[in-house]
Amino acid sequence: MTDGQARALGACVAAGGVAVFPADTVYGLACDPENADAVAKLYALKGRPPEKPAAVMFFDLSPGDFGGLLPGGVTLLLPNPERRYPLACTTDPETLGLRVPFLAPVGRPVLQSSANLAGGPDARRLSDVPESIRAGADLVLDGGELPGTPSTVVDLSNYETGEWKVLREGAVPLDRLAQVLA
Repeated sequence: MTDGQARALGACVAAGGVAVFPADTVYGLACDPENADAVAKLYALKGRPPEKPAAVMFFDLSPGDFGGLLPGGVTLLLPNPERRYPLACTTDPETLGLRVPFLAPVGRPVLQSSANLAGGPDARRLSDVPESIRAGADLVLDGGELPGTPSTVVDLSNYETGEWKVLREGAVPLDRLAQVLA
């Protein structure tokens, strides 16, 4: 994603819109994680069940955050004792999915999900995003062809006790996770 596309994504989300954008793995949908109408629109475009949680994506980091896993193709499920971003957490407010695909001047976090119909194939190219989603989005950004493997989802909700588990294998290999998290 170019800096101009990143700023356009941030502006669209700030205005309450839903955007199709190129992440580091597959095409995604993004909206304001604190705007109930925008979240409802994103879920409706996907046909996603409203109780299914989504991740919150950030585009900046403090040095040393998450031991070298971020930015990258991983979604981390973290304890959320402050119950931040309840629209993303849905039925489990104590756990937050966090994603940092790359660093970019978006200027705000976004609620994100893959730009496909619920249960459908992931989109490597903008043309792979269903027409109904592209037509219903407020902004559509083309980033060319992407790798096409979704993020690896890792549950770190009990990491303080040394526990972690992979819920979905994806872009980050298991041996890399073991190396960083061990």
